[in-house]
Amino acid sequence: MSNSNKDILDNIKRLRELTGVGFKDCKVALDESKGDIEKSIEFLRKKGIAKASKKMNRTASEGLVLVKENQGEVSIIEVNSETDFVAKNKDFISFCKELSDINFSTKGNLDKLNNSKMGNNILVKDNLVNLIAKIGEKITIRRASFFDNKNGTNFFYVHSSIEENIGKIISIVKIDGISKGKNDNIGAKVSMHIAASNPLAINKDGVSKEIIDKELEIIKAEIVNSGKPKEMAEKISKGKISKFINDNTLLNQIWIMDPKKKVSDILKENKIDKEVKILDFVRYKVGEGV
Repeated sequence: MSNSNKDILDNIKRLRELTGVGFKDCKVALDESKGDIEKSIEFLRKKGIAKASKKMNRTASEGLVLVKENQGEVSIIEVNSETDFVAKNKDFISFCKELSDINFSTKGNLDKLNNSKMGNNILVKDNLVNLIAKIGEKITIRRASFFDNKNGTNFFYVHSSIEENIGKIISIVKIDGISKGKNDNIGAKVSMHIAASNPLAINKDGVSKEIIDKELEIIKAEIVNSGKPKEMAEKISKGKISKFINDNTLLNQIWIMDPKKKVSDILKENKIDKEVKILDFVRYKVGEGV
């Protein structure tokens, strides 16, 4: 093999490693750019953007949720694909794992994450375009959060795990009043409860007025449509909205491990040095609400 042919093949190999694009497209890009790697990447990005833009009106409701923990701090990120088949793709999983590491560093800030460089020295947002062009599906970095290690202890739970810290549902909870080795086992149980019961907020104060008003509207309409008079609908709706709030606020929910108790009861039972309080939580389920 001549040196010139070897150089061409080496450049194609390098360009493929940098972009993840196929052999033929890399050769065309290098020919168009007269062998310049940077210009070839730009050429492929433009081509990738053109391919990707046709896919962006599709629905991406599959994918993965990933969590990362270090020194008591925890980050979480959801990355969506169109199909579960792609969610099991090695390139997609590898991309998501690196995003999870970057997300921890950028503390859940998606703007910073998208403009961060990945291991191949290309920005996240550009690698995303390249991955869309390579895989042929819409892929979106949907949402991210970060829990610092101040004013409480963080716990998380991974449901439907495909690998360590990767799954379809992940919940994180920050709890105050935890004494290491004494009552810290309650943290994992509360995070598991959150994954299973999907609360909207810690208590009534955390449920937005818009949600309550919308639910009231639905409840009243159901009562009236059942044939009951409007005056009765007002009275019945008060009881039903109270039940809705209890069912959807963490402290008032029935404890998944003991139907005779509420979450608030469990927290009281686990008091050691001071009151056990839930300060914050988040629950990500792949594709929920998409």
